[in-house]
Amino acid sequence: MLKIKNASDYNILSDSIVTIGTFDGVHHGHQKIISRLTKIAKKDGLKAVVLTFFPHPRMVLQKDAGIKLINTIDEKANLLSDFGVDHLVIKEFTQEFSRLSALEYVRDVLVKKLHVKHIIIGYDHHFGRNRTANIDDLKEFGEIYDFKVTEITAQEVNEVAVSSTKIRKALIAGDIKAANQFLGYNFMLNGNVVKGKGLGKQINFPTANLNIEEDYKLIPKDGVYVVKANIENTEVFGMMNIGVNPTVDSSNTQSIEIHFFDFNNNIYDKNIKVEILQRLRDERKFASIKELKDQLQKDKQLAIEYINNA
Repeated sequence: MLKIKNASDYNILSDSIVTIGTFDGVHHGHQKIISRLTKIAKKDGLKAVVLTFFPHPRMVLQKDAGIKLINTIDEKANLLSDFGVDHLVIKEFTQEFSRLSALEYVRDVLVKKLHVKHIIIGYDHHFGRNRTANIDDLKEFGEIYDFKVTEITAQEVNEVAVSSTKIRKALIAGDIKAANQFLGYNFMLNGNVVKGKGLGKQINFPTANLNIEEDYKLIPKDGVYVVKANIENTEVFGMMNIGVNPTVDSSNTQSIEIHFFDFNNNIYDKNIKVEILQRLRDERKFASIKELKDQLQKDKQLAIEYINNA
C-alpha cells in the first residue's frame, strides 16, 4: 500500500473509490466499511483509497493537544494494507484547509487529486468551510463531477463511533481484553529499544526499554501486561511494565519496559512491535528489592500459564 503524507502533492492516476475519516483503531466497525470499499473496488476496477487527516482536526481547531489516538500513522497504514486498501492518503489538516469551501474540497482534492468515481461516506458526514455541506450536497457534486455516493447507515456510523470511544476507555482503564475484542486484533505499541538504567538486569529481569516517538499515541493504564513480539522472524513472549518503577526509581518518569522470556539477543536501537495480550496487575511499590523480585517471579509464572493456555 502506498502511504502519502501530503495529499496536495499527490495525484492518483487511476480512478478510485474513496472513503473518508479518521479510522482510528481500524476496528471491527471500520473493517466492515473497508471490506465494502475493497469489494466494490475489485468489482468496478477502481483503486481503493482511504482519505484521512492529520493532525487530528481537534488538535487544530480546538487546540486539543491532549487527544490520544489508538493508532500511529504507520500502524494505521499497515493495518489498512492488511485489509486490502490500495492507497492511504493523508491530508495535512490545517486552519487553511478547514476554510476550504465544499466546492473547493470536492473539486480540488477528491476529483482532481484522487480521481474519485465512487465515495462511501456516513449519512451524517459534513464538510467544507464551517462544515455546512452534507451528504445531499455531496450527491449533487457527484452529478456534476460524475461520481457515485454510497451512504453508510446511521446504525453503521453509530457502531464505528461507539466502538472507538469504548476502545479508548478500555485502554485507559487497563481492560486490554475488551479493547482487543473491539479491535479484532491485539492492541500494539511500536517503538525503538533504547538503553535504560540497567536496573532490571541487576535483579535478573533484564528489560528492553521501548521509546515511542509519537506523543499522540495512547498508552494503556500503568501496570504489568503479558505481551508478544516478532523479533528477527521469531515469536517471543514476555511481560511488560508500564509505569514509574516506584520500588527502584524515584524520578517518577513513565517508562515502558519488556522482559522477554528465553531471549537474550541484543536489540538496542531496533524498532519492534509489541502486542499486548493480557493485563496481570497494577504497578505498585514494594517494601524491598526481594519483595519485588518475588512478585516478578509470580508475574512470570502467571504470564507463562496464560500463554500456554491461550
